[in-house]
Order: sequence, then structure tokens, then C-alpha cells
Amino acid sequence: MKMIRLNIHEAKTHLSKYIKYLYQGDNIILCKRNVPIAEIRPIKKKLMKERPIGLAKGDFKVTNTFFDPLPDDIVDAFSGR
Repeated sequence: MKMIRLNIHEAKTHLSKYIKYLYQGDNIILCKRNVPIAEIRPIKKKLMKERPIGLAKGDFKVTNTFFDPLPDDIVDAFSGR
């Protein structure tokens, strides 16, 4: 994987030329006057098949107390109080 540095003008003028590098997994650093300001990177490919159910079966057990109400101090912490 490589990083390609492009100034804004070059990106606006030739972006379609650089898209092929994203397909190859490379990143593009967008610069303004040679100062990096943003990164363009490829989106990870979606899995082609569904994930099987039960991958973690037997790794942990959810007890009945899991569903009990939380103590007030923890609820307050989540509420920002």
C-alpha cells in the first residue's frame, strides 16, 4: 500500500485518473499548498457471504442477572449526572 500526495488542483483536474489507486488499496493524501489536509482511502470490501450464527458459542455465558436493572450510579454516569 502506498500513499499518494495530491494538491487540490491536481485532484480536481485528474481525480478519475487516481481512482484506480484506491481500488488497489492505496491512500490519497489531499494537500493544500503541499500541506496535508485530508485523506481519501478505499472503503473495505463487504463480505460476500453471510456470517454464520454462533461463532462464539461456548466462549461466554449470559447469566440471568445480565438483564437486571443497572445500579443508579451507573445509570447516572451514562446520563452525565
